[in-house]
Amino acid sequence: MAVSFSYSNASIQKSVKNKNSIKGWIKDIIENNFKKNLGDVNYLFTNDTQILEINRKYLNHDYYTDIITFSYSTENIISADIVISIDTVRSNANSFGQEFEIELRRVIIHGILHALGFEDKTEEQKKSMTELENWALNLYAEKWK
Repeated sequence: MAVSFSYSNASIQKSVKNKNSIKGWIKDIIENNFKKNLGDVNYLFTNDTQILEINRKYLNHDYYTDIITFSYSTENIISADIVISIDTVRSNANSFGQEFEIELRRVIIHGILHALGFEDKTEEQKKSMTELENWALNLYAEKWK
């Protein structure tokens, strides 16, 4: 099973760097830290216009977002289709005073956390999710960078 990346256009493809280390990081988190098996995790990197269309069509939400996770995970196999808007990630990075690559990795792992079953609907869940994202980002910096 594998992690795959696809892009809605060539300029977006250039925005995603260190693909092999990101794939290794995702696999490490799923298999070594959560003791689950990696299934098929497919990322589609796109823009605001396209993620809004997907949000409207599949979730009946009429707003922009940085990420949409469609999880197909079972108890032991983590699989998902994850859509990420590079436009919103870049905008959020600027708003938060964060480097783009770090914000992108945060969003990438956010999708994995959803596929693992974590939610972020309540304030307590959001806090827990942010703590897990920070832990994962630190793991990346220590082991995969």
